[in-house]
Amino acid sequence: MKVLVIGGGAREHALCRSLSLDPDVTALYCAPGNAGIAEVAELLPVDPLDGDTVARLATDLGAELVVVGPEAPLVAGVADFVRAAGIPCFGPSGEAAQLEGSKAFAKDVMAGAGVPTARSYVCTTPAEIDTALDAFGAPYVVKDDGLAAGKGVVVTDDIEAARAHALACDRVVIEEFLDGPEVSLFAITDGITVLPLQPAQDFKRALDGDEGPNTGGMGAYSPLPWADPKLVDEVMETVLQPTVDELRRRGTPFSGLLYAGLAITSRGVRVIEFNARFGDPETQVVLARLKTPLAGVLLGSANGTLDLLPPLTWREDAAVTVVIASHNYPGTPRTGDPIEGLADVEAQDAPHAYVLHAGTRTEGDAIVTAGGRVLSVTATGKDLTQARERAYTALGRIRLDGSQHRTDIARQAAEV
Repeated sequence: MKVLVIGGGAREHALCRSLSLDPDVTALYCAPGNAGIAEVAELLPVDPLDGDTVARLATDLGAELVVVGPEAPLVAGVADFVRAAGIPCFGPSGEAAQLEGSKAFAKDVMAGAGVPTARSYVCTTPAEIDTALDAFGAPYVVKDDGLAAGKGVVVTDDIEAARAHALACDRVVIEEFLDGPEVSLFAITDGITVLPLQPAQDFKRALDGDEGPNTGGMGAYSPLPWADPKLVDEVMETVLQPTVDELRRRGTPFSGLLYAGLAITSRGVRVIEFNARFGDPETQVVLARLKTPLAGVLLGSANGTLDLLPPLTWREDAAVTVVIASHNYPGTPRTGDPIEGLADVEAQDAPHAYVLHAGTRTEGDAIVTAGGRVLSVTATGKDLTQARERAYTALGRIRLDGSQHRTDIARQAAEV
């Protein structure tokens, strides 16, 4: 089939890489893509938020499946335009994508579905904000109700910092702090059937030891050797299936990728947040372990035929990805810096380690930075220790002035 992927980050590079390895994919396009995706897909210019233009592009290409990667186009209803053009689309409707687009909407759905989550208040005035902060106490968890590219959440013991973030948002969700390790669990659904993927853990803080500001994610790993073997079954029963059923009951069926961000608390599993698309950087490690060809599963979601597919199969290998970020990330990143050493990784570390591009573009013969998170260095191995070693060895070959990365991705888990 001919497949068009919308987006241009490391998540989309991971999707395109998996799709390019699928023998059923005869032509692969990505719009707008990035310098790394250009090696596996034909890049095309498009405004990812313009649903009409995306649908026209898909029609002109004769695409038989469109995969919408990022959250902003999904919340903008791009998948609706594609489906209206008669083309199968992997990704929820604009209405269903409010599960990520509005924290308040997500909390309402969870309440209706009986899904365990943190107690919370939705606030729009300074008085409501002060009441909520006082009710929960430190550490304060303050979430911008809308999309914020992974940087709309502040967790702090400083009440003034919490209040300042809340006041900067039009509408804010303030909730109780959830203790315990965090887990990301993705599920592919067609609105009825739910297929869970393997769990992963990502690292949100910029610096080693989970210090520094929140980011879009600085690395991830899978599997989770410390997690309860029954975790996926439990989350399917208490979170994923009830949420899909509740959205269908409301008349806003959700098809695509349902991402549950979870806290494994002393009182059991609690949902921190939902996302309506593959998470970055967890996608990089989850897809590295998926043995089942990807295109047919995504098409099954788009066509409502997931119940006809055989069970997903997984590689035994572990996977680790480490993000290389540009100077000053997660503040205003410096762009235009040349990236060197990519060919060395390809020559010396493939196939066990490879580089997925995020914020990159070509400038003449050079590849330069074009965003905050620049590269995801991804590796597989017989266990997390070997995957870590391979990832950091490959990372060491890359030269980027002023770049930053965490040195402790999956370190604790590898010691379990």
